[in-house]
Amino acid sequence: MVDYERARRFMVDNQLRTSHITDRRILAEMGRLPREQFLPEPRRPLAYIDDVQPLGPAGSARFMPAPATFAKLLQLADIAATDRVLDLGAGAGYSTAVIAGLCQAVLGLEEDAQLAAAATGNLAALGLANAAMRAGTAADVAGQRYDVIMVEGAVDSVPEALFALLEEDGRLVALVRGGGVAVAHVFVKSHGSVAARAEFNATLPPLYAGPRPVEFVF
Repeated sequence: MVDYERARRFMVDNQLRTSHITDRRILAEMGRLPREQFLPEPRRPLAYIDDVQPLGPAGSARFMPAPATFAKLLQLADIAATDRVLDLGAGAGYSTAVIAGLCQAVLGLEEDAQLAAAATGNLAALGLANAAMRAGTAADVAGQRYDVIMVEGAVDSVPEALFALLEEDGRLVALVRGGGVAVAHVFVKSHGSVAARAEFNATLPPLYAGPRPVEFVF
């Protein structure tokens, strides 16, 4: 039987700290939350390995990011306790659960309705009153505003419509692919315009399988 508490401590000490994760809140939340409960039963013993975890049935494009990659992107967002956060591509809700421990309120969006329903149950089981889950894509929250947007997967570019969801001084964190390399970017909105800053190379599967030309048109 897997000792999940021990595996969780090992993940924090040997994956997160060694990847320069210094935000104590992130270390605490990822050291506390049962990552295994967000995975299909057969994959739970692998919950704490340093790799992407597939979600859903065979052939599904949905996934849970590797712990260190997720933590580095999360640290880049610099989430404050007063922030409202949009978690785009939330899968079974693990990322949303971690973010809930850092912010005022977080909404997870997941286009796979079955995964979104599972995520709702996962969040409720943990009693996270400031976390909500919704089946859909960014087009379903048009007109809303967030202090932080986390994009839980690689994209070829960030649609302009996502920037419209940001509050003034809001941050969007995404892994942007180009020329065979994926680079973590933080986009900051100031006086209505957005400036990008490239930070580090990383690897994640695409946010969604296939082209997405319509979903972000509000």
